[in-house]
Amino acid sequence: MSDTQFRALVVEETEPKKYVSQVKTRSIDDLPDGDVLVRVHYSALNFKDALSSIGNKGVTRHYPHTPGIDAAGTVVASTDAQFAVGDEVIVTSYDLGMNTDGALAEYIRVPAAWVIKRPNSLSLKEAMMFGTAGLTAGLMMEALVNHSVTPASGAVLVTGATGGVGSLAVAMLSKAGYEVTAVTGKPEAADFLKSLGAKAVVSRESIIETERPMLKEQWAGVVDVVGGEMLASALKATRYGGTVTCAGLVGSPELHTTVFPFILRAVSLVGIDSAECPMAPRLAVWNKMASEWKPACLEELTTEITLDDVSERLQAILQGKAHGHYLVKIA
Repeated sequence: MSDTQFRALVVEETEPKKYVSQVKTRSIDDLPDGDVLVRVHYSALNFKDALSSIGNKGVTRHYPHTPGIDAAGTVVASTDAQFAVGDEVIVTSYDLGMNTDGALAEYIRVPAAWVIKRPNSLSLKEAMMFGTAGLTAGLMMEALVNHSVTPASGAVLVTGATGGVGSLAVAMLSKAGYEVTAVTGKPEAADFLKSLGAKAVVSRESIIETERPMLKEQWAGVVDVVGGEMLASALKATRYGGTVTCAGLVGSPELHTTVFPFILRAVSLVGIDSAECPMAPRLAVWNKMASEWKPACLEELTTEITLDDVSERLQAILQGKAHGHYLVKIA
């Protein structure tokens, strides 16, 4: 297959600090070394893909480059005994789409250690309806469970609720029986969030408080992808013994707070990373997403696009105009 041609989104630096994305034809020979060659059926869009598309060197150091940190597809060649030709597999995170050519392409070649077999009760399409966004939301839910935040504990706050991680967190938490309060800066999205299972939808302005060091106890748990003032305010309003999970910085990477939530209310702040998450907890969460955490509304929170639509949708993500989760049909 070494001379096989395929389509891929390619980001190029056409002049210093100017990056252009377009679909081009590549060869299998162009792909990096790896144990498993996968024909990609579906991918998904993430904030990292958007950053890679504009030359963010904290994500991707060298160009030309193909972004795409999520892939679901079929093995077409393998030198590792764990995977045979025809196996349906999922590849997310690690270095895929960052400094290793990613899944906004018809083929990827990756180390076997990055690959998992598709859970039986999850199709390839459904796997990418979750993608890294769903895995991240699932890892945040798992952290809440591990810190004894149950549906009986009280309301869980989800920030950035119309984005990929946030919308999936709303749907999955609701499916698991939690009372969810969703935060959004888009008032027109209230009905959408309620259709995913949110019991209440509130504005960003109603949550953010920068003056007082502590606020009235409201949240048993928090799923935060915003950071900055939103995360600081959520910490101040978390109940005694509650847990705040953090996995994003779309608002700001800064966190200005006091120790009071930690020493007066025993609040836990748990950081979540899906990129280098070990395989055991990764598999455990994928299996839960394929079963008890699988919401019935996956289709509702997913917009299916093609490879040719990707550049425009990445711009929407960068501009904060994304709605739900973008599924990319590749094959």
